[in-house]
Amino acid sequence: MPASDDVPTTNFSPRPERRYPVGAECLGAGVSFRVWALAQDSVSILLADGRMHAMLAEPGGYFRIDLDGIGPGTLYRLRLGSEAEPVADPASRYQPEGPDGYSAVVDPQRFAWTDDGWRGLKAQGQVLYEMHIGTFTQEGTYAAATERLGILKDIGITCIEVMPLNEFYGAFGWGYDGVLPYAPTRLYGTPDELRSFIDTAHRLELGVILDVVYNHLGAGGRFKAFSPDYFTERYWNEWGCSVNFDGENSAGVRAFFAKNAAYWIDEYHFDGLRLDATQALNDASDEHIMALVAREARAAARSRSIYLVAENEPQDTRLVRPHGQSGYGLDALWNDDFHHSAMVALTGRSEAYYHDHRGRAQEFVSSAKYGYLFQGQRYDWQDAPRGQPGLDLAPETFVHFLQNHDQIANSGSGCRMDRLASPARVRAITALLLLGPQTPLLFQGQEFGASSPFFYFADQAGGLAETVREGRIEFLKQFPSLSDDAFARWMPAPADRATFERSKLDWSQYKTNTHIVALHRDLIALRRQSYVLAQGTCGRVDGSVLEPSAFLLRHFSRDPKDERLMVVNLGPDIAVDSIADPLHAPPEGMQWALVWSSENLVYGGGGIRPVDLQGRWTLGADTVLWFAPVVAERRAMPDRERLVAWQSQISNGCRLDIAGAGERSAPVSAPDDR
Repeated sequence: MPASDDVPTTNFSPRPERRYPVGAECLGAGVSFRVWALAQDSVSILLADGRMHAMLAEPGGYFRIDLDGIGPGTLYRLRLGSEAEPVADPASRYQPEGPDGYSAVVDPQRFAWTDDGWRGLKAQGQVLYEMHIGTFTQEGTYAAATERLGILKDIGITCIEVMPLNEFYGAFGWGYDGVLPYAPTRLYGTPDELRSFIDTAHRLELGVILDVVYNHLGAGGRFKAFSPDYFTERYWNEWGCSVNFDGENSAGVRAFFAKNAAYWIDEYHFDGLRLDATQALNDASDEHIMALVAREARAAARSRSIYLVAENEPQDTRLVRPHGQSGYGLDALWNDDFHHSAMVALTGRSEAYYHDHRGRAQEFVSSAKYGYLFQGQRYDWQDAPRGQPGLDLAPETFVHFLQNHDQIANSGSGCRMDRLASPARVRAITALLLLGPQTPLLFQGQEFGASSPFFYFADQAGGLAETVREGRIEFLKQFPSLSDDAFARWMPAPADRATFERSKLDWSQYKTNTHIVALHRDLIALRRQSYVLAQGTCGRVDGSVLEPSAFLLRHFSRDPKDERLMVVNLGPDIAVDSIADPLHAPPEGMQWALVWSSENLVYGGGGIRPVDLQGRWTLGADTVLWFAPVVAERRAMPDRERLVAWQSQISNGCRLDIAGAGERSAPVSAPDDR
């Protein structure tokens, strides 16, 4: 192969300052290349035209070369020492031919952003929407997803949470086994098409955050050639080798990942990150890697506000504590506890990791008040304590959901919740999610009742495909109902393209399932219009258990007219004489008026029962009612004769009103919820 003199070729004088420690950057009239390769004595750049240039060694295991006369679109690989086979840049910005092909130089400054007025996201007031680009549309591209953004805006979504986008092996996958963390996968489009997706979202006043995986690297062996210090054996990791954030020679590793977080915020204008499985980010450093990621990401945002969310199975609340309280400075945590309680309430089944949840009223009251249900007490499924204290955390600290990529796929059948429960109960649980004080998250298609399943899919070949399939079967055996041989034979193979194709949304259902769309649109609008829920202005939230399956939640406010009452029944009809609970009492000089019911015919419900809380009434089965206070007088006590007659009927066990027993006024009229 022809090559130039094997010496550094650098015409930049003095050498321009780079923005990131690794990767290819367009600087001046050329491109600067830099890589961390502590295990190598020499590294060379091999351009697609056959020219090869030796990189100059720098302190700390870095190699750099600045080449003039080349620019965006230049294809290159790295040759490590005397190795014959060149490899992709670990910090490649784009791989047009896949993970093993040439890396491409990308100039982020070439994209014409139009979002100068966009100020970013705050933790308060968000309605999240999880999206997998490859299955969100039939085309599975950034461009096709961009065309659907207006629909999400119309429904009331405020922020899209995109599943991992970095380059991975195969033609389809979830993205959690990404092999090149800086390169958005070629499967969904070009880097500028991703930028256009985000720019359009901002124009519609939608935020976009990115799911990032820093707990392991797919095909991590390719990184070991640069330095085995990328990984450590000191910590166990269920997905592969643990990343070395605190051991010998970890400085280059920490910089690689922390600057990756900054890169997505800076060069793609993402509004934040969702950090996957943070329990596997082991770090005993003075500054934990999550705190460093948060610091770098916020610095990259400059004047914009960003939103940082974590998934953390052990439910460690330190992640959202301020740095001054030995915390990591993130904004929110996914809350599996709410999901597990909801799924048990929907299905009646408490297998495997649902074991400690009963789906009862008390759990939903506690979750609304405190977020995590397990904050340090014993957790039977793990035979150990689970969680850390978080009683003081604001509601928006917790992200609540009924569906996400993991939980739908873990059903075994890939079925969504509305295939596992009655429509009435699904409506009620949906109302609880969207009118609860925590930050709600929807999974793609949930807003229109998508019938498409969402399976685990990963394009693998040969023995690896069978290993992945067997591993998936073994994981799901924790559910007794999925432990038999019949399920093992039935389960769609992750490597089968049909498994991926079946997981794609059918957007024609958006037009046919108008009742489900209306449910979600109206609930999000009600959330936005209710002062106690909008913009994170929620004050104190309290609640009480009425029955094992029924409860109420009271949203308090400094202004009594802004208070709201939600009454939830996840069981059969309940005849209500009175509720011996001060939370049910209306503000002084007011009475509760019904604003919204999950049984509205518009949503496919059975109809709205008349409700007068100053008389006897019936709380319908699988129903959520939302009340607002209106100025109204209290009902007068009956005169003595009628009161005696009324009480006599009660004493004789009569459940029904008797004619003329007490003056009855018309129920108070419902206000427009402002």
